[in-house]
Amino acid sequence: MTTTVDPEKSQANTPRPADERIEGTVFTPRQVGMLKVAVVVMGVMLLAGLAAVIAGMIFQASKVGKKSAADAPAAAAAPDPVAMEPVASGALEALSIPGDAQVVSMSLDGHFLALHVRWRDDAEIVVVDMRTGKVVSRLNIDKGAPPAR
Repeated sequence: MTTTVDPEKSQANTPRPADERIEGTVFTPRQVGMLKVAVVVMGVMLLAGLAAVIAGMIFQASKVGKKSAADAPAAAAAPDPVAMEPVASGALEALSIPGDAQVVSMSLDGHFLALHVRWRDDAEIVVVDMRTGKVVSRLNIDKGAPPAR
């Protein structure tokens, strides 16, 4: 005796109601489908974020050692009692001061050199960028009376 099973009437092909739970879980087929979509979207977002971090690291690493126009110091308009001779690389090679001038002290901070220069009756602090060989700023030292408190 042979039994014929009608595939259209079998339980595997019968549509389930939308609120029927999948056996062994608390999820409906619609919720499982939404979870699959959420997992795929979050995976793509994770990979895109990782790619953005790597691209940012490569971009930042490519800027190391390059000078921008915003980083270049402004040249002083006053006559320079301390003349500098930059070498081809832009670094400071030699420093010339007037014959009656004296370097009282100096301090190095990174690529900036601060010089306390005294000549005649004047004194000033000169800050030099060692990479470019240019004077970044000057501070005249006033020997007047101290300010009242």
